[in-house]
Amino acid sequence: MVNDHQKSNVKPMMFALLLGGFIAFLSETLLNVALRDLMGEMHVSPTTVQWLTTGYMLVIGILVPITAFLVQWFTSRQLYLTALIVFTIGVLVAGLAPNFSILLFGRLIQAIGTGLIIPVMMNTILVIIPIEKRGSAMGMIVMVMMIAPATGPSLSGLILEQLNWRWLFFITLPFLILAIVLVSMYMKNTMELKKPKIDLLSILLSTIGFGGVLFGFSKIGESTGGLDSAVILPLLIGVLGIILFVWRQLILDEPMLDVRTFKYPMFTAGLLLVIIGMMTYFASMLLLPMYMQGVLGLSSFIAGLALLPGGVINGLMSPITGKLFDRFGPKLLVIFGFIIMLTTFWFLSHLSLYSGIVMVVILYSCLMIGLSMVFMPAQTNGMNQLPPQYYPHGTAIMGTLQQIGGAIGTSLFVSLMTAGQSDFLGKTKQPDDPNQKIMALSNGIEYAFTVAFIILAIGILISLFLKKAHAPLFSGNQRKEG
Repeated sequence: MVNDHQKSNVKPMMFALLLGGFIAFLSETLLNVALRDLMGEMHVSPTTVQWLTTGYMLVIGILVPITAFLVQWFTSRQLYLTALIVFTIGVLVAGLAPNFSILLFGRLIQAIGTGLIIPVMMNTILVIIPIEKRGSAMGMIVMVMMIAPATGPSLSGLILEQLNWRWLFFITLPFLILAIVLVSMYMKNTMELKKPKIDLLSILLSTIGFGGVLFGFSKIGESTGGLDSAVILPLLIGVLGIILFVWRQLILDEPMLDVRTFKYPMFTAGLLLVIIGMMTYFASMLLLPMYMQGVLGLSSFIAGLALLPGGVINGLMSPITGKLFDRFGPKLLVIFGFIIMLTTFWFLSHLSLYSGIVMVVILYSCLMIGLSMVFMPAQTNGMNQLPPQYYPHGTAIMGTLQQIGGAIGTSLFVSLMTAGQSDFLGKTKQPDDPNQKIMALSNGIEYAFTVAFIILAIGILISLFLKKAHAPLFSGNQRKEG
């Protein structure tokens, strides 16, 4: 796979890649509990302040498909260094922002860095790690992907108790500087640079398509549960853009994002399972804090802290799951993982006013164990079936549809929760009674978790068709060694 010099650099390269990835994933949730403080300090509405997360997601979703093209024009080292530097600039702009517009601008700069960091990290690790050891390496990535966002709410709550919101940005600077130094010292190029022709129409269609879908689903989350033109129009434009983008890629000799990866059945099956996993993961990350704050009356800090054990357990499980995958393959792991998740969501759909925080901590921890048995094996097995020349395209597709899965999950389950609330309040004689509103919220959350249970049942059916993907034959379009 790699020459002797590269072999000696694999461990420091891995550390540098995972450190940058950890900061990027941490930043996705680090700001969430500060939104209420920012609304008061900067005099903006909930709809406006939400763009700090919605805009972040939009930029990542638009940029990730383009990385399949960028990694063929620029070295891994150039791209990852650029991503870290851009992210650091975004941190400084946001941390020093005098008003909301500058804060949002800095946040969007961060998103550009994240949109490069995630696919370049995954693509590089796929190339430098032999296929027989890839499960363990991907387990490390999943550990970072789960621990970082799970740590975000608890860490930000702790910081906000002692300092102001600006330190949510400044706290990451020392780690970013360390990552930049390590990447400068140890990271080498891992792919052959083919420098395909720039197709501006593909970039435009990709931006319109994926951006439109993400924007449309984000507007569902802001609505009151109904579909209006602000939701339907961007979704229709986005779907049309994606259809035209796929058609464009199929007729190009050098596609920007090669959709022929979908002809590999284990890649397609793994992608579907990852999307289902992301939808249900975001559902739990969104709905459980609402349940703990709105129904149990806990503070945002305690609600965030309650999710921390699950994230830590998932992180500890991911390397173990990776080793089990290397030894036994994906099928049994994924099936047992879905069984655990299905059981957990059955109990989540029966949460009540009297369930308590201990029950939430236990159920969320069980959910994270199940997710660790699904997410990494499904993703790694799918990527293993691809020939090496498809790695950039496969990682970009995985990254893009993970973002879309997260956006769909967030918006869908907010809408379901709202519909459940409205249905309950419509049947009560005292809809303005605070106790009735609490019961309505509990009813809405139970309804959303019930639908999540049904979606997971579809996932377990797909997992029955999994089989261990074999290493592809050597292809002439391999990366350059050295």
